[in-house]
Amino acid sequence: MQEKLAFLDLAKSNSAQGEVVLPGSKSISNRVLLLAALAKGTTIIRGLLDSDDTRVMLAALNTLGVKISAIDETSYQIEGIDVVNQQKFPQEKADIFLGNAGTAFRPLTATLAVLGGDYYLHGVPRMHERPIKDLVDALRSFGCDIDYRQNDGYPPLQIKQSTLQVSAPIVIDGSVSSQFLTALLMVSPLIAQRIQSDVHIQVKGELISKPYIAITLNLMQRFGVNVTHQHWSSFTIPAQSAYQAINEFYVEGDASSASYFMALGLLGNGPIRLKGIGKNSIQGDIQFAHVVEQMGATVEMDENSVLIYRQAEQQLKPLKAFDRDFNLIPDAAMTAAVLALYADGPCTLRNIASWRVKETDRIEAMHKELSKLGAKVSSGEDWLRVEPPVQWQTASIDTYDDHRMAMCFSLATFGPVGVRIMDPECVAKTFPHYFDFYKALVK
Repeated sequence: MQEKLAFLDLAKSNSAQGEVVLPGSKSISNRVLLLAALAKGTTIIRGLLDSDDTRVMLAALNTLGVKISAIDETSYQIEGIDVVNQQKFPQEKADIFLGNAGTAFRPLTATLAVLGGDYYLHGVPRMHERPIKDLVDALRSFGCDIDYRQNDGYPPLQIKQSTLQVSAPIVIDGSVSSQFLTALLMVSPLIAQRIQSDVHIQVKGELISKPYIAITLNLMQRFGVNVTHQHWSSFTIPAQSAYQAINEFYVEGDASSASYFMALGLLGNGPIRLKGIGKNSIQGDIQFAHVVEQMGATVEMDENSVLIYRQAEQQLKPLKAFDRDFNLIPDAAMTAAVLALYADGPCTLRNIASWRVKETDRIEAMHKELSKLGAKVSSGEDWLRVEPPVQWQTASIDTYDDHRMAMCFSLATFGPVGVRIMDPECVAKTFPHYFDFYKALVK
């Protein structure tokens, strides 16, 4: 077994240009795997992200008895279990390890709780620190039987047989993580089938990260389930809803991962062309293109690619500072925090409270690591302010087993110093070959 790389030294960078074929979207990949597993019929998925998060979802579905055949590294054939007729997974008792994959843990919790069985769901230690109470409360409210095995409100979970009784709208808090609502929406056709009635979901609090809910609704529709909603606060799923397989589904490129290359096109003057994503993307993080544009990049977008570069007259100027609300694109917002190092004044990221319940407490981690480079940083419960360094410092960047910390801080090499990225292999969670892509573009 190859020894894990303890750190990676990145030299000072001057320019970046080239072409990137983006890996598949994590958000789409794990949703589609579960929807295909629950559908009637066989779905071929192409362009699936090959990463730790998708591997744990594939392994979980395999453990549950779903028939999955690999066609190649990024293409799979999934035989759906036809949940309308089967009402359960073939394997009704299982121990399921889900790493640190929120996009696998939350929807599988809801699915298994509604179908019922004897399931133990757990993950890495950080997963056991990520809250799941809002989802569990909502599931328990209509008859799901779920126990906390360590700390109340957090995984690991024990799921048992359910007796569903839905008499009023199912209420779920939307203010901590949009993944809780996504999980409930994805399982709602199963609830509708069980109770032979429409399912109504009511969101309590301010729903964060709405673009991720838009992805969920879009994919549900493509698998044959139409959800109506009123201003993102209440959702209705019709009684006869059922997932139908799609002959072939193509996963679009990952827009969150695209943010690093958009940033490289800005910092390194480009041009950098991203393939696999474009103006019709269903992912909210495509909006990060507006951030780099406002900071000084030129962005050209067509159906299936994005081109980023800086005009000659812009190239010697610092980036334009920003003060913006990043609630809708919290993952890509991390890239903006590192771009703030090169701005012509202080930059403020607002409405990013969800950072605190991600793979690490990202507000605290960003505050600490940006400070190491010489930036003056301040932060609060849901905001971060970055003043660019007057005097840059060489630094070893700790990554907290958080893939996005490692990828973001690769962008810190366009100042006067290089950086050391600790535990660079944590990028395997979503983008195992990120640093190969980075090195091919950067000079």
